[in-house]
Amino acid sequence: MQRPLYAAALATLLICACGHNQGTAQREPYASTYAPRAAVPVLIRHATVLTGTGSRLDDGDVLIQDHKIAQVGKGLAAPAGAVVVDAQGRWVTPGIIDPHSHLGVYASPEVWAMSDGNEATSPTTPDVWSEHSVWPQDPGFEQARMGGVTSMLILPGSANLIGGRGTLLKNVPATTYQEMKFPGAPQVLKMACGENPKRVYGKDQHRFPSTWMGDVAGYREAFVKATEYKAKRDAAKKKGGSAPDRDIGMETLADVLDGKILVEMHCYRADQMATMLDVAQEFKFKISAFHHAVEAYKIAPLLKATDTCAVMWADWWGFKMEAYDGIRENIAMVDAAGACATVHSDDPIGIPRLNQEAGKAMAAGWRAGLDIPRERAIRWITANPAKALGVSDRVGTLESGKDGDVVVWSADPFSVYSHADLVYIDGVLRYDRAHPPAQPESDFKLGVLGSEEEMQ
Repeated sequence: MQRPLYAAALATLLICACGHNQGTAQREPYASTYAPRAAVPVLIRHATVLTGTGSRLDDGDVLIQDHKIAQVGKGLAAPAGAVVVDAQGRWVTPGIIDPHSHLGVYASPEVWAMSDGNEATSPTTPDVWSEHSVWPQDPGFEQARMGGVTSMLILPGSANLIGGRGTLLKNVPATTYQEMKFPGAPQVLKMACGENPKRVYGKDQHRFPSTWMGDVAGYREAFVKATEYKAKRDAAKKKGGSAPDRDIGMETLADVLDGKILVEMHCYRADQMATMLDVAQEFKFKISAFHHAVEAYKIAPLLKATDTCAVMWADWWGFKMEAYDGIRENIAMVDAAGACATVHSDDPIGIPRLNQEAGKAMAAGWRAGLDIPRERAIRWITANPAKALGVSDRVGTLESGKDGDVVVWSADPFSVYSHADLVYIDGVLRYDRAHPPAQPESDFKLGVLGSEEEMQ
C-alpha cells in the first residue's frame, strides 16, 4: 500500500507551524519563537528512574504536567485526563543533551551546498553566528530525536581561532531555527586551539597563524582589542556620550568579557588547555568547557579547581597528532577527580548513540577499577552538559519545576540493545517508537524515501 505523501507533508506542516504564531508582533531580532504545543499530563509508572541528580529510583514514577516535571517518586496519583504509561521493565532518564553538534550547519546530504559551519576567511570571526546557518530540515535532527536527544548545542566548525557564536536548540520539528532556539539559554562563543587553525591558515598559504604560539598571539590580540572596545563602550554608557562605532565581532568578545557569553573551547592537549586557562585569566573571562579534551585526564585536578567542564569522546583518538595520547578511561578519570565530565558527538552518526558512548566510557572506568554506578554515569549526557551550557536550572535532571524533557528506554539505557521508546520535550511526545507513521519527517525526505511497503 502506498503511503500518501501529501498527508505526511500536511501533518509535518501542522506540527511545525506552532512556533511562528506571533504573526507581526514585535520581538527582538533573532529571538527564540519556540513554544511547546499544548499537552495533557503524563504519568510514567513502575520504571527504573535515573534522575540525573546521582540517584536511582527502582519502581519509580515520573509525572509531567504543564510542560514541566511535576513529581518524581513512588505511587504517584494520575491527574484527571492524564496519559498513563506503564513502564515496568523499562528505564526513564532526563532527555539527552549533546553539548557539541554541527547538525543543521553541516547538514545531510553531505555536499558543498550544505557546508555552512566554517567561515574560514579569517583566523578570528567572532561576528558570525552558527544559528544563521542552521537548516532545520536536516534529517539528522530526526535521527538524534530517535536516540533520545532533546537538546543540542550547534557550533561553528574549528577552522578559526575564534569561530563565532553557537546556539542551543530544542530538538523539535520546525521550519525556522527560531522555532527551535532554546528560550533564555545563554549564547556561547566557539574557540579552537591546536592543529586546526594553523593547518587552515599556515600550512600552504603562509598566513597567520602557522604555529601554536601564533594561535595564542591571535587570541590575545583579539581580546586586547575587545578590552579597548568594551572600555570605550562602558565609558560612553556611564557618561551618556556616543558609543564607539558598532563592531558586531567586538560586541561578542565584549560580552564574553562581561560574562554574558560562555566560551566553549575546542582543545585536545593538556598543555594547550592549561595555556588557554592562563589566557582566560589574563583577560578575566571564563572558559566553560574544553571540547574533545582528549588529554583531560592529565589535568583533571586543574579542571576541577577552575570549574571547567571537559566535553569528550568515549574512544576517538589517534586521527591526528594532538589526539594521539587519548585513552578510553579519559571520561571516567575526569569524573573520578570530581571534575565535570561530559560526552559529546561532534558527528551526525554518533549523536543518536550518545547513550552507548556513555556506556562505553562507564565500562572503561570499571575495567580501570573505578566504581561508577549508572546513576552517576547518566550525568555525563544529561546534568553535566546542562551545566557546561549554562542551563542546569532548566534541564538535565528529573526534578520538580525542570522542563519536561524525558526519555523512556526499552531497557538499561547504556546497553546497545536498548532503544528510546518515548521521547518527551517539554512534556510533548515528540517520538514514539511504537508508532512511526505518527512521526513528522523532514521535508527533505518527503517524496525521496518511501515506506518499506513502497520499496517492496
